Amino acid sequence: MRVCWLVGTENCGRRLKLPHLEAVVLGRGPGTGITDKKCSRQQVQLKADCNKGYVTVKQIGVNPTSVDLVIVGKDEEVKMKPGQVLHVVNKLYPYTVQFDEEPGKTVTGAEEKIKPGKTPREDSCEKDDVELVPRKAMKVDVVEAQGSSAHPKLSSTGAPPREGASGKKEHLGHWSQGLKSSMQDPEMQVYKDEKTVVIKDKYPKARYHWLILPWDPISSLKSVTRDHLELLEHMDAVGQKMIQQCPARGSLEFRLGYHAVPSMSQLHLHVISQDFDSPALKTKKHWNSFTTDYFLNSEDVIEMVRSKGRVMVKDHVSELLKLPLRCHRCKQQLSTIPQLKEHLKKHWPK
Repeated sequence: MRVCWLVGTENCGRRLKLPHLEAVVLGRGPGTGITDKKCSRQQVQLKADCNKGYVTVKQIGVNPTSVDLVIVGKDEEVKMKPGQVLHVVNKLYPYTVQFDEEPGKTVTGAEEKIKPGKTPREDSCEKDDVELVPRKAMKVDVVEAQGSSAHPKLSSTGAPPREGASGKKEHLGHWSQGLKSSMQDPEMQVYKDEKTVVIKDKYPKARYHWLILPWDPISSLKSVTRDHLELLEHMDAVGQKMIQQCPARGSLEFRLGYHAVPSMSQLHLHVISQDFDSPALKTKKHWNSFTTDYFLNSEDVIEMVRSKGRVMVKDHVSELLKLPLRCHRCKQQLSTIPQLKEHLKKHWPK
């Protein structure tokens, strides 16, 4: 029988058993050993799917819970897979998940219980708010870890192997929040560092199409200030690195830029080759979002923030998405997307 363990990566390497498809609520208390009053007694809800190999993480407490340093958000959910790191609150108290085969239930002398109880009052948090949380904690088996298995390594640049994942992928929450899930998915990641992560665009509009996202929660260009200038420059440098490492860099041109009014939440920089050879490019809106002034060059955004302290987006910029289809190379106007795609073949490298 497959079982899921939540494994602490600090101090004693505490292990918490997560029952299959049962909601388990963790926070400050003897079960976790957390005494930090900024951590709610009911800080995070976890639900393990032992068949599919992931844990659904839901933040309940006021202060931030994060997965791979990306804040989940109160009452929001994300999926956590082996190789990723859960910080229970304020980037503290790290845990990873492990899925093991267990022939039968074994209880050791070190086992503890987190028993169901009455709903506690939130007697402290960062803002001294008082919150009633209408939930009861499920029972959890706690076993002290033995050996090095309690300390799995997290790759800084690669995608850890995925355990037990199903072929069908799911989005949690509204579709506009999809990037927040994708940026935490090891299968989507192609590079990451302490400031950013690069993922493959799920619906690429060209042969090469990556998205560079900051770990910090920045919703869009509207939220960018001069304080983010160094981050924007770093994102641009990472984009240039992706181009330099691309095997087709000698034959294809690339652009780095942002959509003026993005449809997806979380700031992201597009790195996209200019062949636009992709079955996912289907509509006039797709085309015009990358080939008109709706697409803001990364260097222009950086200069705008440096000089004006914020990103200035023109009024009615979304009207650009309705413009006629026009080749970005020779400016010839085409009537339909199929005609445009056939025309683009003339400009592809020989």
